[in-house]
Amino acid sequence: MSKTSIRVVDVYPYRETSVNPEFLLLRRAPDTKYAGQWRMVGGKIRTDEAAWETGLREVKEETGQAPTHFWSLPSVNAFYEWQEDRINLSPAFGAALSDDPTLDDEHDAFGWWPAREAAQRLDWPEQKRLLRLADRMLRDGIPPSLVIAT
Repeated sequence: MSKTSIRVVDVYPYRETSVNPEFLLLRRAPDTKYAGQWRMVGGKIRTDEAAWETGLREVKEETGQAPTHFWSLPSVNAFYEWQEDRINLSPAFGAALSDDPTLDDEHDAFGWWPAREAAQRLDWPEQKRLLRLADRMLRDGIPPSLVIAT
């Protein structure tokens, strides 16, 4: 029987503009897992962390910034790893940033794009879906019950 695991998080950083939100993607550096791929912020949950704490930590580590607004998306990234016969459920978050990132050694480039263009750069269908959900929620209004930090 398959195992279910909650071990990583996805975070969709964005900046608000006068027209549409723009989403930050980071390109993975050579000699890293997913080298050359454009990705949102993500990382592994530590034993002593709640998933939302991991999201905040990963944003700081990967961008050099603390978000000005941090909230939970009401959905998860669900995917199956056949090698481990494991179903992964990754909590997802939105994170407003005020400046360009300071890249860490895992990334060699960044870009800000409207949701449609950003989603086209992502490889995983669930990540595309979650980025579009974050965009829709930003346009429609984030329910206060989903806000973690402002």
